This record gives sequence, C-alpha cells and structure tokens, in this order.
Amino acid sequence: MSSAMRLGVLRALSCGLLGPPGRWSCFSALGCSSKITFKARRRMSGPGRSSINVFNREMKKKQKNWAASLEDAHQYDYLRDEVGRRVADRIYDISRSFPLSLDVGCGKSHIAEHLNKVDSVIQWLHQMILSDISEESLRRRRLTDVPTRCVLADEEFLPFKEKTFDLVVSSLSLHWINDLPGALRQIQQVLKPDGVFIGAMVGGDSLYELRCSLQLAETEREGGFSPHISPYTAVTDLGNLLGRAGFNMLTVDIDDVEIHYPGILEVLMDLQGMGESNCAWNRKGLLHRDTVLAAAAIYKEMYGNADGSVPATFEILYMIGWKPHHSQVTSVDRSTAGATGADQSNLNVTIKNKTLPTSCYDLCQDIFYDLN
Repeated sequence: MSSAMRLGVLRALSCGLLGPPGRWSCFSALGCSSKITFKARRRMSGPGRSSINVFNREMKKKQKNWAASLEDAHQYDYLRDEVGRRVADRIYDISRSFPLSLDVGCGKSHIAEHLNKVDSVIQWLHQMILSDISEESLRRRRLTDVPTRCVLADEEFLPFKEKTFDLVVSSLSLHWINDLPGALRQIQQVLKPDGVFIGAMVGGDSLYELRCSLQLAETEREGGFSPHISPYTAVTDLGNLLGRAGFNMLTVDIDDVEIHYPGILEVLMDLQGMGESNCAWNRKGLLHRDTVLAAAAIYKEMYGNADGSVPATFEILYMIGWKPHHSQVTSVDRSTAGATGADQSNLNVTIKNKTLPTSCYDLCQDIFYDLN
C-alpha cells in the first residue's frame, strides 16, 4: 500500500467516518411490491427505556449505508456470512415450522441466504421480515428461497405488534444497541408464546489485540489513551439479560473467530468496510499517524505470527431463548441444556402450503401497530 493511500485511510478512520437513522418505514426495496411510510413511534409495554446512550445511532446508520454502497462490499462480508451460516444451522436444529419470522438488523440478509440448503424450506419457513436501519443494505440484500419483505427500522424501536412472530433472529447487530435489555424485551414481546429467539452478537473480548496495541501506543505517544474500540457485552451478563427480558430455556455459547491480516491498517480498513467502525459518543475524533505506526509495531511484536501477519480475534456470542408457554418444561437439566428443551433431530416434516399476504400493505395490516 502506498504512503498516500495509507494517509488517506488514516484520515478516513481518524475522522470517525460516518453515522444516522430516522425512526422506521416500510419501503419498496428490490422485490417488494408496495411502499408504505409511517409517522409514529413504536409503543412500548413493560419497564421504560434506559437513559444510557453510548452509541451514536445516526453515525452507525451512515457507516452501514456507506459500507453497503462500496463496489467491493462483498469482500468485507466474510465474517457476517460465516456467523449468518452458524445462526442458520441453529434454526435447522429446531424441528418445527415458522409461519412468520423476523430478522432484526438483517444487513444484506446474511442469515436468510443460508436457509436454502433444504429443498422444502418454503414449507416450514413461510415468510421472513428483513428489518435493518440501513436502507442501502436492504437494497443490496442477497437472494434467498425464503419469501421476504423489507422493513426499514431502527433495532431500538421495533414497530411490530406483540405476539406476531414465531421466530426472531439477529446476527451481528445487537452489539450496537444503546438499551440492550430494552431491545431484548421488545423481541420477547413480538414473539408468540413458545416462539424462539436465536441471535449472535460480538462479545466483550473481541479485538483485544487491536484494543491493547492502540492503548499502549497512545499512552506512549500522547501520554494517555481514549477508547477506539466500542464496548461490548460480556458473556457473563448475557444469560442474565435474556432472563430479565422474559426468556426461558436459555442457551448461550461462544465461538472465537480468528482472522489473519497483513497488518493493523488492513484490520482497520476491513472494520470500516464491514460498517463496524467505532460509533461511541466518547470516541476520540483523531487518531494521529505516529500513534498508528507505533500501534502497528506493538501489534506485530506482541501478537504477530511467524509469517508476518497479525491476528484479530472476534468473540461471537450465540444465544437461544424461548418465550414462555404452558407446554414447556419448567426446568432443564444442565447436562442437557444445550438442547434448549426442543427436539433437535433432523428436520423431517411436511406442511401444506399456506396462503401468504399478497401485498406489503396486507402484511403490514397484520403485524404493525395501528398508527391512525
């Protein structure tokens, strides 16, 4: 990489590149038949929202729109594709049908695109609502055999009626939510009784190599450090958050995904290309060139591989929670908790075709709050 290009990358990163959302709307993305715009906030039941505001959601919206609009955007989707595939595998483990499902923070439908490996997928997954804060991501979504509808909505304000969905999924989106307990409560509320939530999010130990290198370099060169990596949820807190949101029969597990890069600049460039740049309100607005060069040297010295590459570790937290129902068992033996109280045998069911809504408006009448 030339020095001019490196400086260009540093300028883009140091400016805290991008970020912004309105509330929500249902729009005619590619393949959607009609367009509806709403002008109301989502009503909430239960405890009020937290006043803690860590992330600039406007900044995150701009970051995701910019990343999705890149000509080579597909080159940065490797992590989302892999995690989306693993979430899809967890859906296959549940032996039941899902007439209506929701993907919260779907991005470019990284989960739905992996739901094609069963020929009869449309028989047990009848319709999936794709919801995201980024319109550009929805417009560039991947092809899938699952019938889908697009809803432009902030994950912090789900606009759907309670007890609407049989399945809610989310992949690599919830770690940017300001009020995670409130978001989990909303997900629990829009699920039908005995509905299931399957999610994946970035965990607290992610990018520890980058975090440590930047902190040491900034302390050395500038006499102190500022947070350049956004705070993430610890795995020890996740089970408690799901329980407080009203889920039961919980399963939480961890995957460490290690990716190797030529150097620190490539790590930063890929995070930017993923739309995963820091958007915390207290982020520092400038990352000095000398600090980045020092961090690159520290990164390679402390974590570098023999071939000259450096690792970046992503801790991915997977969660499964069920909305309570009288048919569920009241307690689960820890030795069998991984099964989440459901039959995890291979899917082998036959379901008659179900009549689906013929237009986006018909669908919205069924699942959205009455906004008149």
